[in-house]
Amino acid sequence: MTTQNTRTTQITSARTTAAPLLRLALKLDGIASGAMGLLLVALGAVLDSVLGLPASLLWPIGAFLVAYGGAVYYLGTRTVINRAAAWGVVVLNVLWVVDSVLLVVGDWYDVTGLGIAFVVAQALAVATFAELQYLGLRRSA
Repeated sequence: MTTQNTRTTQITSARTTAAPLLRLALKLDGIASGAMGLLLVALGAVLDSVLGLPASLLWPIGAFLVAYGGAVYYLGTRTVINRAAAWGVVVLNVLWVVDSVLLVVGDWYDVTGLGIAFVVAQALAVATFAELQYLGLRRSA
């Protein structure tokens, strides 16, 4: 019987009754990520010259963002949210921001001024989602 109680406690602690802020932040992140992904997939060839980032980079990133956005939105719709999955979203968002900064300061592509503004703006949006998700996790039971 003790083993069953321990297992129930472990399962309960791995999931959380999400604070409304966490649920909202996940859903908005999912929508924004999916929309950005669709933009990059649909207009990657046009954005190539405007941003100074090759379509061969924008298309796979866009495809990833469509799938990622769907998964994050789905996570935000769950009655009980898996804490590890929510923390995973926060970590991936922070990594995205770091990679965005590296993309701008690195010398890999001939990024235009508009491209720098685009990358910085989306990085700030992702950082905001990460912060809101972090706060939502802290407020969750």
